Amino acid sequence: MNEKTVNDSQVTVSQVMQPADANPAGNVHGGTIMKLIDNAAGVVAFRHSRCNSVTASVDQINFHYPAFIGDLLIIKACLNLVGKTSMEIGARVESENLLTGKTCHIASAYLTFVSLDGNLKPVPVPDLIFETDKEKVRNKDAQARRKIRLSEKYKI
Repeated sequence: MNEKTVNDSQVTVSQVMQPADANPAGNVHGGTIMKLIDNAAGVVAFRHSRCNSVTASVDQINFHYPAFIGDLLIIKACLNLVGKTSMEIGARVESENLLTGKTCHIASAYLTFVSLDGNLKPVPVPDLIFETDKEKVRNKDAQARRKIRLSEKYKI
């Protein structure tokens, strides 16, 4: 199985927010943003593993500012960590007011995906190559989050 770089699978997805994406006051629903994050992260996982990948967990999602009808949402997603069959993907969401050009970091999230074979059994994923210091820091932080995830899993 070949190694891949972070850059090989990262994506940027953009979508203009419509009235159906928002409440009557014009604020975009958090669930709409969460779905866009999950879709972008799923593409990253699929591109890295080249097989069906499903959401296993969402560690956290933090909303910093609202988005509004007419805003362009930009979701940037990339791998932070790969395990044997799982991958942690970080997503950053920005909004852009198309009239003014002003951008704002509105949300961040960390998701774990697992790659599956045709029988829905986990399959190994390629190793990940880190090319920049920023990628190495993200990986180190992801390792700490993974340790917490695993310790919480067995606390039941």
